[in-house]
Amino acid sequence: MVPVSASPRRSAHNRPALIALVIVAALACLALGWWQWERFESASGTGQNLGYALQWPLFAGFAIFAYFRFVRLEREAEEPDDSARAPARKPRRAPKPVAPREIPAGILPERPKAVRDADPAMTEYNNYLAELHANDIDEQVRQAGLNARDTERSAG
Repeated sequence: MVPVSASPRRSAHNRPALIALVIVAALACLALGWWQWERFESASGTGQNLGYALQWPLFAGFAIFAYFRFVRLEREAEEPDDSARAPARKPRRAPKPVAPREIPAGILPERPKAVRDADPAMTEYNNYLAELHANDIDEQVRQAGLNARDTERSAG
């Protein structure tokens, strides 16, 4: 049986769908910026149109920046599998230290806990409120024509 080799890794820049998405997004942002610039220069243009005209190209630049950042982060995430086979042409950068993903115990202050007082006045008031609520429910049941004590339905 012949061992099946792993599929070759795609080049970091060989992403036609992602590249097309970035190009379309950047062109759309630039077109919207141009449209806002024309609105600003028209008779009904305002300063808000000027702000948008300057803002849309920034969005286009961010789309391009995000793509290159994505490519770089993906390249850094790959492990150098072929470093032993390939001759070293230029020195590789040392891998960035991995940031901790959990907060160590003892760094954050303890959460405050609610104090449960056995205040007799508060307990008496809460019992009074519970009694009022029960009486209110009973009154609503009586007004609706229901009898809370009768659980059988009449066929009537």
